[in-house]
Amino acid sequence: MKNFYQGLIILLTTSSLNLLGKLPDNISDLVDESAPAVVNITAKKELSGRSSFGYGGIPDEMLERFGIPRDFRESPQQKRETVSYGSGFILKNNFIMTNFHVVEDATEVLVSLSDRREFKAEVIGVDPLSDLAVLKVNGEDLPSVNIGNSNELKVGDWVVAIGSPFSFDFSVTAGIVSAKGRSIQNNNIGNYVPFLQTDVAINPGNSGGPLFNLNGEVVGINSQIYSRSGGYQGLAFAIPINVAVDVAEQIISVGTVSRGYLGVRMSEVDSDLAEALGMRKPYGALINDVEEDGSADEAGLLPGDVIIEFDDKEIKFSTDLPHVVGQIKSGTKANAKVIRDGREITLDFVLGELPVNNEEFIPAKTQISSDPLGLKVADIDRDNPSMRNVPDGVIVSKVNPNSAASGKVNRGDVISIIQHKGQKFSIYDVASFNEALQNFSSGDKIAMHLLRNGQRLIRSVTLN
Repeated sequence: MKNFYQGLIILLTTSSLNLLGKLPDNISDLVDESAPAVVNITAKKELSGRSSFGYGGIPDEMLERFGIPRDFRESPQQKRETVSYGSGFILKNNFIMTNFHVVEDATEVLVSLSDRREFKAEVIGVDPLSDLAVLKVNGEDLPSVNIGNSNELKVGDWVVAIGSPFSFDFSVTAGIVSAKGRSIQNNNIGNYVPFLQTDVAINPGNSGGPLFNLNGEVVGINSQIYSRSGGYQGLAFAIPINVAVDVAEQIISVGTVSRGYLGVRMSEVDSDLAEALGMRKPYGALINDVEEDGSADEAGLLPGDVIIEFDDKEIKFSTDLPHVVGQIKSGTKANAKVIRDGREITLDFVLGELPVNNEEFIPAKTQISSDPLGLKVADIDRDNPSMRNVPDGVIVSKVNPNSAASGKVNRGDVISIIQHKGQKFSIYDVASFNEALQNFSSGDKIAMHLLRNGQRLIRSVTLN
């Protein structure tokens, strides 16, 4: 047993030495060369509040006894100053990049360099959708960073962060790229950013700071962490520099950011839907609905189509599509490979422009689908004022518990299309619904196009 433990210690020691031998040895050189262009950011903000504790320090209860009105008992709104801290870097020509959430609602922004110089910064422009902001300072002989290519990063590559976590200025941490193309949602940020995931230690104050590769080039901007405690727990996310530079160039040149827009609602393809749609495996972006007269509608995209490639870039998950489309300028021509009725086709698009308010989504021609087994359906009552504008189909009046449709189809859903591999059946009434069901066998997986609370959905159901 003693020999066993001695052997284990030797093995662990050898493994540790091998791991240490693989650590990069040029991080200190990288820091010496790159740190001068990294900045600390202090953003001052004003918060308004009203105190209701008496008047002139006299408690409310005493004033109430003397009948003094509440308006006099409340002190006027008072403004108090708060300060938030972050990081950034000098991109070029005195322009500085950081996160939008670092300078949001700031009344004054101060920038500090590692050589102790300080400047007041002007916020040139912001892009909340990518959590980016561009600042400018008036200074002479300011250093700038070298920009890399985030597309060339590979999972496992070493990266280094410089920033000011918890106001510990110009701290350096290192780690590896854990994943690429992550889609995360936080305060409506993330739809159009294919985040880099790293295990570099990032904490509050690192936001907006640069992420370097070992060549000393900026490949990302540290933006968010995944944490249950508010501090670092091994998951950090950075905006790829290719995305950030594109946003910065648009802000600097025209003051706004333009993104391509298809005008679709989409979802993931699971294994059941893949079988129902005649696909070999679950992948791509399933189109649930198409905006009327939008780019996708004009290109001929239909609900039930699955986009597997756009602008020569593979679409593995539905979240990949906005990442690709959002990096293409509006008005640009692009093509897409689409799975329709089990066959691959190509469609040509002219991209629209992402609206500032994306609530104005007007559905195109109705195409929907659902699961027949375990359902009771009824014709749509056109004499009912609430159903006059409902598209053709049947309305689900009951879903049997523990049936194939349970949990996928809801009472009140409208079924307008049933799809199985290369076959599509339009549903106009109960008769066409029952007729469509006669084309399927037990075990078939069908894709159902549904209208639910004004939203287009596609769900798969396995027939019993």
